[in-house]
Amino acid sequence: MIAPTILGAISVHTPADYLELAHAESDSAVLHRLARCPYPFVWQALAANPSTAPGTLLQLSTAQDSAWNDNRLLLLLAEHPSADHAVLRGVRDAVAAKLAEGERPYAAVLALAGRTELAAAEVRQLGTLRGASARLRSQLDRHLGLRT
Repeated sequence: MIAPTILGAISVHTPADYLELAHAESDSAVLHRLARCPYPFVWQALAANPSTAPGTLLQLSTAQDSAWNDNRLLLLLAEHPSADHAVLRGVRDAVAAKLAEGERPYAAVLALAGRTELAAAEVRQLGTLRGASARLRSQLDRHLGLRT
């Protein structure tokens, strides 16, 4: 069992407590402190919480656990309604690194293609990296073509 931790006036004893707080909390300072916890399921909950501030989202864009968890986190960050240009650039950089390593964060690539905060050229470049398949490149072109 994890030693009790205090996040502000909130006592957190178990991983489930962290997860519940990440889902329900709206205080951006508490959410930012939660981003430092070691649980990827909490990072994903923070990335899905609409109250999470852009600074916290940017911090989460560098979090790493496993290929599946990392790809899911990057997708959630790319889709977050508060993700600004800096956050989306951080996600794009993380996705580029994963593609260069041969991983397949394809859902995050396509989510980035739908974000007009990034220039089409910034996103299109992801299709040229080692891990990008022909199918991803064609879907990327289609998603970028839908921008108007």
